[in-house]
Parts: sequence; structure tokens; C-alpha cells
Amino acid sequence: MAVTLNNLKLTPRIWFLLGSLGCIFLLSMGAYFQFQEGLEPCPLCITQRIAIFSTGLIFAVGGMTHHPRKKVIIVSILGALSALTGGSISIRHLWIQHLPPEKVPECGPSLDYVLNNFPLLDTIKLMLSGTGDCAKVDWTLLGLSMPAWTLLAFFMLATLSVLQIWNHD
Repeated sequence: MAVTLNNLKLTPRIWFLLGSLGCIFLLSMGAYFQFQEGLEPCPLCITQRIAIFSTGLIFAVGGMTHHPRKKVIIVSILGALSALTGGSISIRHLWIQHLPPEKVPECGPSLDYVLNNFPLLDTIKLMLSGTGDCAKVDWTLLGLSMPAWTLLAFFMLATLSVLQIWNHD
């Protein structure tokens, strides 16, 4: 029996798996830019990667198991919250990138140094507030910096997640 596009139903499980693959792609791109292109991630970049990872993990859980309607709604809400959290971090990053030079926060110690020498709460504060390193724009595509593209990806992931509430198996 031939499978046609008309027979293919994109269930929440399939959409969640596709979203998870999208997150893997985003993390792969981050690794490429870091290890192949030599672009060191700033604290906000690392925090955005954590948000992408958590969103992908939620989507993977949503895609690997058969869920009754109630569980699809829970996974959808968790996925959207994770993506929107990442999007808010991207907005903070863009805000820092667009500050006038005299308003840019000072560059801080490296994240490795902070992790090894400061309490966890100070490290989290640094990762969420950003440093002068976060103001630097190393890469653009079509005039948009990496945090702008990441914000767009988070918006698409959140939308994909919320739409599954109405996507019935």
C-alpha cells in the first residue's frame, strides 16, 4: 500500500519530534560557530543554549510517548514556557547589543572562572544579566545577529508547542 501525503497525519508526537530535531539543529549550529568558526559564546548565549536544550528535551519527551489529550496539553504548555523563557533571554541579549557604547555593562570574568570561584546564585545572575561581551556582534545573516535569529527560533518553537493543544490525535 502506497503512503500518500493525504494519509500522513501530523500528530502532536510527530510535531514534538520535529521540534526536538529543530532544537538539535540549533545546538549543532551553536557548536559549529563555537568550535569551527571560533566564536566564543557569551553568558547570554550559553543561557540561550540551555533554554534550547530544555525545550528540545521537553519536545523529545512529548514525541517519544503516546499521550492522551491531557498530557499533550501539559507538554505543550511546558514547551511553550521553556521557549518563551529562552526568547526573553534573547530579547535581553538584543537589548544589550543595541545599547550605546557608554551604557554597555563592563566585561566580567570568564564563565569558567565565575563557576569555580563564586556561589551558584552569582553565576546565575551573571548568566541572566549579561556582560559587555554580550554586546559584541560577531555574526549576522540578512542584517540580523545571532540572538535575533535565536529569538525567531524560540518564537517558532513556542508557536509549534501551543498549536499542539488543538492538534488532536
